[in-house]
Amino acid sequence: MKDQNDTCGPKHVAWEKARNQSQNHRGLISVLGPNPSSWLFIAKPPLLLSSVTSSSSTSSGAVTTPSEVKQKKGLVVVAVDTHGGERVISDDTDFNHSSTPPFSAQAIQTPQQPNKDEQNVSQLSPNVTPNESYVPPERPKLQRKFSILDRTEAGLLQARAAIREARNGNQTQDRDYVPVGPMYNNANAFHRSYLEMEKQFKVFVYEEGEPPVFHNGPCKSIYSMEGNFIHAIEMNDQFRTRDPEKAHVYFLPFSVAMLVQFVYVRDSHDFGPIKKTVTDYVNVIAARYPYWNRSLGADHFYLACHDWGPETSHSVPKLHKNSIRVLCNANTSEGFKPSKDVSLPEINLQTGSINGLVGGPSPSRRSLLAFFAGGLHGPIRPVLLEHWENKDEDIQVHKYLPKGVSYYEMLRKSKFCLCPSGYEVASPRVVEAIYTGCVPVLISDHYVPPFSDVLNWKSFSVEVSVKDIPKLKEILSSISPRQYIRMQRRVGQVRRHFEVHSPPKRFDVFHMILHSVWLRRLNFRVHDDQ
Repeated sequence: MKDQNDTCGPKHVAWEKARNQSQNHRGLISVLGPNPSSWLFIAKPPLLLSSVTSSSSTSSGAVTTPSEVKQKKGLVVVAVDTHGGERVISDDTDFNHSSTPPFSAQAIQTPQQPNKDEQNVSQLSPNVTPNESYVPPERPKLQRKFSILDRTEAGLLQARAAIREARNGNQTQDRDYVPVGPMYNNANAFHRSYLEMEKQFKVFVYEEGEPPVFHNGPCKSIYSMEGNFIHAIEMNDQFRTRDPEKAHVYFLPFSVAMLVQFVYVRDSHDFGPIKKTVTDYVNVIAARYPYWNRSLGADHFYLACHDWGPETSHSVPKLHKNSIRVLCNANTSEGFKPSKDVSLPEINLQTGSINGLVGGPSPSRRSLLAFFAGGLHGPIRPVLLEHWENKDEDIQVHKYLPKGVSYYEMLRKSKFCLCPSGYEVASPRVVEAIYTGCVPVLISDHYVPPFSDVLNWKSFSVEVSVKDIPKLKEILSSISPRQYIRMQRRVGQVRRHFEVHSPPKRFDVFHMILHSVWLRRLNFRVHDDQ
């Protein structure tokens, strides 16, 4: 357990008086997904400001529209044609890049009501004979007043169109950085999406709850991203909004690492206190604000790097099923959904900053083929040590480093850095490798690397399945010197997306996390039933 001194941000916060309890607000959510499991029954046909159109230059065809809309007893079931979805961020992806079928933007049509003016003329006016023409009286058109939510969704609609247009468009200029190269699934689309996020994305942070469990988190450990993100978003003036009506997403500011430290009874093996704390918090914000009930939690998110982060979402069924879960342990075999959830990089900040961690020599000065040092955590590392510990001079695998040998110097001497999973799929060694200019070798099953909706990991890393560990040297040696130099250069280019800065800098890890949440928010529309 980490001491509270390892946390970042203020220890005490002056809280405003709680808002008066408002009436629970039942709303509508239209999930733009192709799977029947993502269909939702909604209270009445959703209102869209306009239909989604597609650029005629794309080869994948127009944006899909519902192939069937049925209306029975006030319910609407939307069935979506999945074969013509618009691809957005890359040539083989939509708004987020994943191994599961991507969401497709769609226009939802609603049944037309019969025109009463077209009824039998004799029924409308007994004084009009059948031979005479009848002109019904002109009725005044009622002007619909658009809500803030309507305008918010209209802005997202424009953002979707801009991203699609940028996919095959020209490069956009930028004063700080222009994404370019094979490290990105589609550099132009990513850049346009990032700029759209900067232009309009707003996050509301619930102020309920008190430190150390809420509005607080560790900043010096492998769980450092919890505290760093909570502190950064609460201090941010660009993306944080104090007006919940103007927000695109709503952040639940609890730290799972702090829940484990202060709520969980050590060695009790009882998850109940953590579950109750999270459940009570969601119940409070659902009673005081209409937004959780309006979207059934779909536009809410929480962030966790602790091993128990995924399990925490099971405290509230809608938190697990609907909400955006930003998790270090992005394990698809344990329910992580790349189209809905966000993979968070695990960054071990022992001093609270990246000073001294970033930078490394050129490829020509890296004498070792591969390196790993670490304990026997989980099922993969024992296999790695069994095959390679003290077996080959080119592949240095250690349970413990010899006395006087620097871990980070070994990273900087190596061409490839082995990153096997521990008990959970995430490993801080991935970012350690990127920081030191070492090409990461991901040894894991069912792991979704961070920001893979934007980044093309195959261009700057090597993926090795657990069953191929005995062939590790053969796999790495087959990479030509020319290809290795390209990969190593790309590692240096993507490093900015994993760097932690205080205050945050454009395109750094804080902004990449926000961008991943932004992409998920583009995948659905929230409708107000008022």
